[in-house]
Amino acid sequence: MAALKYAGLEDTDSEEELPPGWEERTTKDGWVYYANHLEEKTQWEHPKSGKRKRVAGDLPYGWEQETDENGQVYFVDHINKRTTYLDPRLAFTVEDNPVKPTTRQKYDGNSTAMEILQGRDLSGKVAIITGANSGIGFETAKSLALHGACVILACRSPARGDAAVQRILGEWHKAKVEAMTLDLASLQSVQHFAEAFKSKNLPLHMLICNAAVFGAPWSLTEDGLESTFQVNHLGHFYLVQLLEDVLRQSSPARVVVVSSESHRFTEIKDSSGKLDFSLLSPSKKEYWAMLAYNRSKLCNILFSNELNRRLSPHGVTSNSVHPGNMIYSSIHRNWWLYTLLFTLARPFTKSMVSECLKLFCASSFFQIGAEELGKSSCVSLPLAFYSHDPGFNGRNHAK
Repeated sequence: MAALKYAGLEDTDSEEELPPGWEERTTKDGWVYYANHLEEKTQWEHPKSGKRKRVAGDLPYGWEQETDENGQVYFVDHINKRTTYLDPRLAFTVEDNPVKPTTRQKYDGNSTAMEILQGRDLSGKVAIITGANSGIGFETAKSLALHGACVILACRSPARGDAAVQRILGEWHKAKVEAMTLDLASLQSVQHFAEAFKSKNLPLHMLICNAAVFGAPWSLTEDGLESTFQVNHLGHFYLVQLLEDVLRQSSPARVVVVSSESHRFTEIKDSSGKLDFSLLSPSKKEYWAMLAYNRSKLCNILFSNELNRRLSPHGVTSNSVHPGNMIYSSIHRNWWLYTLLFTLARPFTKSMVSECLKLFCASSFFQIGAEELGKSSCVSLPLAFYSHDPGFNGRNHAK
């Protein structure tokens, strides 16, 4: 009863009746949330019954769901030629109150990228993903874009980048996606990319360093460095440096560096225990493709750890992730032996659309980031929706 009194519901007769100042709304995915305009906060649970709900079924004939310039969902009734922010399906909701699972139970090897983002509204968030025209980079870009984020596909090939954008737009014509040229084998290209992005005057909430080469023959970049080392590590290192100020200004923000368990099978120190720079960019005589890849992945992890130590006090966190063993992607294209190995192993490996750890690292921060940083647990947004994705205040629904 004390909870009902606090909510101003002690005199109401129905547990489904909302108190004054409360409003019922839905997310893009059909989850019901409740906005308290008096206290300027949102929550998934009904303020009286404590139930969580989602709408059932498709929109009625003649209705269409749209999103306004502020990222808020509204509905168009084409038959009666009117618009409303009230979901017509709210009269037909179903209860969804599962027991909140542990992280291990919640996400496993069968979880898909879209499942990881179920119920999350990333409208207003901006992400850059390197190597996003194919493989797990593309799946990450697509899933973030289909949940409202503005996604920059940073690709070496403009043609492939544009093709990837069209594939995403084919699934949702209002997705905010754009391809920009980035060749990590050229530090000048990295600099030009950073300058071009800054000229857009956009914030940057997610920087996902995904691009990599594997099994590549020895070659030097235009900067005179061994290609695997520069593409997998140094290019990303430079990119983060150039965009660090934007990340800080956009906090809470996150950098995700895709590494690999293979970092365990190498060393970058000499016999005296000091860092051996000759191992990072070896000569052709000393080059072995697998070792070069392993060393670049070790550099990824060391970089991510130090980056988190330096920037987390400023609201920018960094994680390195292992995407999974033997995920079938195009990374093995440089070596026929690995292509054969991956092809044979494909029936037993993780599906590309199941690659989700990167998404969790990138997007989950915006549910708990405010609390981690000691800030207000509610994010202010236009149209008095305060946090029109209730997940932003740390109370996201359990799925």
